[in-house]
Amino acid sequence: MANYDRKDTYYLKAKEEGYRSRASYKLLEINDKFKLFHKNSKVLDLGAWPGGWLQVAKKLSPQGFIAGIDLVEIEPIEGVYTVTGDACDDEKINDILEKAGGKFDIVMSDMSSKLTGIREADQAAICGILELALFVMQKTLKQNGVFIAKVFKGGDIDKIIKEARKLFGTIKRAELNSTRKTSNEFYIICLDYKATNV
Repeated sequence: MANYDRKDTYYLKAKEEGYRSRASYKLLEINDKFKLFHKNSKVLDLGAWPGGWLQVAKKLSPQGFIAGIDLVEIEPIEGVYTVTGDACDDEKINDILEKAGGKFDIVMSDMSSKLTGIREADQAAICGILELALFVMQKTLKQNGVFIAKVFKGGDIDKIIKEARKLFGTIKRAELNSTRKTSNEFYIICLDYKATNV
């Protein structure tokens, strides 16, 4: 694994500007490119800890309902509803949907798995994370909604994205300036969701 400076420009900028994660700038960059958020958007963040994307969502949709779920407890953010638990837990998801008053305009996932260094295992885990996010998205995203997900190159990712294309009008791929140069991540921006009965 290549070395990188954890305390790089974006890390330091996040500390200075009060964001919990350098990843906040990724979501800001995505929105600058695709104009996805509106002032009253309902937004769900899967794997939301430590809350950097929630902070950005609240800033971009100040009158919307912003919610996040993670296995790790998220320190409270004013005006944001957070749940500690597994995104696969129907009870937790139903609780969030009830609090939101229905499905979401935007579902997003910046989740990633802990890498083991074993190529096959890591690629399987990476694919599993995307499949999980897509599964939960189908329960929580409203018709014509937007899904944003972090993806890593390799394995069966392209096959999964190809299958996901059946669920959306358009899927765009974005490689971000705010991503570390050593990373092989990119994001998929999925537009015009064709709601299913999952």
